[in-house]
Amino acid sequence: MTAVGTPVAVVTGASSGIGAATARQLAGAGYHVFLTARREDRIAALAAELTAAGHQATAYALDVTDRAAVDAFASGLDRCDVLVNNAGGALGADPVATGDPDDWRRMFEVNVIGTLHTTQALLPALTAGDGGTVVVLTSTAGHATYEGGAGYVAAKHAEHVLAETLRLEIVGTPVRVIEIAPGMVKTEEFATTRFRGDTEKAAKIYAGVAEPLTADDVASTITWAVTRPPHVNVDLLVVRPRAQASNTKVHRTP
Repeated sequence: MTAVGTPVAVVTGASSGIGAATARQLAGAGYHVFLTARREDRIAALAAELTAAGHQATAYALDVTDRAAVDAFASGLDRCDVLVNNAGGALGADPVATGDPDDWRRMFEVNVIGTLHTTQALLPALTAGDGGTVVVLTSTAGHATYEGGAGYVAAKHAEHVLAETLRLEIVGTPVRVIEIAPGMVKTEEFATTRFRGDTEKAAKIYAGVAEPLTADDVASTITWAVTRPPHVNVDLLVVRPRAQASNTKVHRTP
């Protein structure tokens, strides 16, 4: 049960990385955070951690690609002030000529359709309040291409367009749409998942980069944007490590 007057934030993909870090920071900022992800054990542990620290947190096992499950979750919420669409990820780094259509399909299902599901389901609650916020976590991949990344790039471009179009369509309502597009972020799972558990290949992504972004760096950016006054909309915020000038230009030391 959410305490009366306490704002509610829903974070998808909250079991690790940016999602977990964002949940921690929003809880610290005074939100009752609903942690959603498929891995129930992880979000349950995080909810227990946050509760023990005096914050309000609820774990809810959820696959954002399952529309019926998303609708059931949304129907059980008394209110929603912030939705952070963080669930997503990359699979493979094959060229277009040999890319696996199943990888492409999965990336679109999670990154794009998952964001569509949660946004559609929670938009009525977000609109009902005095100042709702939809955050769409895309990537610099949603704004520029690079070789070997077409499937992920295409999915993140689609997610960017979803956010941009939604902002146009709901202007005049009390809901703002914020897109956060991180560049190189080193988390415990993103690159390893992309390369199907190949830790050596995953490590090469960050080789020689002294300080890639951390999950906390991105989470603090999200929290800053969300906690601006309700009339302030951060349409698009691109955040990269200093060593990364573009998706294909990165300073690396030997």
